Amino acid sequence: MNGTQADIQIFKPFGEAFELMKKILFQPFDLSKWCVIGFAAFLAGLGGSGYGFNFNTRDWQNHNSLKDGSFRTFIEQITPGWWIVIGIGVICAVALILVCMWIGARGRFMFTDCVVRNRAAIAQPWKEYRPEGNSYFFFLLAAAGVIILAILTLMLLIVLLAMRMEGDHGRAAVIAAVLLVVAIFPPLFIFGTLMPLVVPVMYRQRCRAWPAFRQLLNLLWRHPGVFVLYFLFSIVLGLGAILLMVMAMCLTCCIALIPYVGTVIFLPVLVVLRAFSLLFLRQFGLEYDVWNGQSPWTLAVSPPPPLPA
Repeated sequence: MNGTQADIQIFKPFGEAFELMKKILFQPFDLSKWCVIGFAAFLAGLGGSGYGFNFNTRDWQNHNSLKDGSFRTFIEQITPGWWIVIGIGVICAVALILVCMWIGARGRFMFTDCVVRNRAAIAQPWKEYRPEGNSYFFFLLAAAGVIILAILTLMLLIVLLAMRMEGDHGRAAVIAAVLLVVAIFPPLFIFGTLMPLVVPVMYRQRCRAWPAFRQLLNLLWRHPGVFVLYFLFSIVLGLGAILLMVMAMCLTCCIALIPYVGTVIFLPVLVVLRAFSLLFLRQFGLEYDVWNGQSPWTLAVSPPPPLPA
């Protein structure tokens, strides 16, 4: 890295994040503080977590409507009443997902506030950062819509390609793979790198989601190499965090799988990951420093002054 990129580091912020985590959670150790910050982290993860549901496939295989292997016959046997029930279930599921995304968007600011101010607070940051949290929620919805539309368009192109090249399956598979890589990797890199940094910029500048995302795009354009290293290192950290969580689940006899309880157990990992993004971003200037130039290790609960709009 040359020029202005020489002052922006990747590994130093991680070491600082580990030290900051020790100060927040262990100096001194306070179980009630752990539980409150863990609850904020639990809310922050609602929008990005999923729960699996297991079905008994033998029951489906033994169902009379599927004995002949005809899916169409199975569909035709569903009565209008069951279609109404299915429709209501889909609507309720979508509503539940939206509520979780909204709470998760608000929770991200709460968890960031706990890490920045080294305090355990729920109600105050929930109210204080309501405009920013709602803006981030609608930004997530728009981003999800764009991604879904892009995936559907890509799938349509692949289907049309397969129909046009019906006699050459090998060539069609190669072209489809290239399309997948070209179409999926850039959005994955941009959103995977910048989305975790949108909330810190909004928190620091008290701005909306789209202006914060545009600033990050500008930083990405000016420092592409730095953000590539940040993206790759974030993947390594994510894999390491997953490994630690699997080990913790084995040591706790799967008690860590219980919602919220697992978040409290994994809280040091979550604080390190959140602090790492904050400490990485503050290297780009005072307008991106959530501590406003102060030391994160000596800052009290007083908030840093927001930048003028």
